[in-house]
Amino acid sequence: MERRCAVSRVRAPASAMIRFALGPDHRVVPDITRKLPGRGVWIMARHGVVERAAREDRFSRAFRTKAKADDDLAAMVANLLCQRALGYLSLASKAGVVVTGFEKVRKVIGGGDVRILITASDGAPGGAEKLRQRARTATPATAGGPVEIDLFNIAELSLALGGSNVVHAAVTKHDLAERLVAAARKYGEYCADSGHAAGPGGAHDLRTNGAVEPNGPRKLNQTAKRDA
Repeated sequence: MERRCAVSRVRAPASAMIRFALGPDHRVVPDITRKLPGRGVWIMARHGVVERAAREDRFSRAFRTKAKADDDLAAMVANLLCQRALGYLSLASKAGVVVTGFEKVRKVIGGGDVRILITASDGAPGGAEKLRQRARTATPATAGGPVEIDLFNIAELSLALGGSNVVHAAVTKHDLAERLVAAARKYGEYCADSGHAAGPGGAHDLRTNGAVEPNGPRKLNQTAKRDA
């Protein structure tokens, strides 16, 4: 189903947008799950577009009544998208389809059943490269490699997985893995046009890279340095 963005006026699938509802106090509320009652306003899922909608009071025009958008609405949406992705990771862990730790991840890659490789954005790059090489070796030439996600820091991963100092994780093939990929992609793409989109662990400087390496992981990663 397609919706029209209240800022750009471009029509796009609802999955590529953020729905906003109006609270009883006329405050604009992000509706990430698209379940809140009442009239909804749709904005492209891009930090800069949501920021512009709030700055130019596009919500009042779209709702056809006075609407109050918080100054940090775009950052609030980034936080919610991040939490949604981490929530799927937590559910996948409870379902028993997540392994953590470099050696355990390396071992499970050899089984060819890994859907997602996760590396903390503030972890040492050497380990991630070794796991990436392992995935290339273990993946048949006719098959695509696992999706690589480098969007969350050590603290975020540790909290979501109930561990400590989690740097490497792998998610095996499961319905929850697909939901995590979709949620992480939306979060990464949302933040791609902002150098400082706030997430739970602090400021993020994110870019989504959809490139596919031969037999290697498809990347959803942070390529620029995270601010302290």
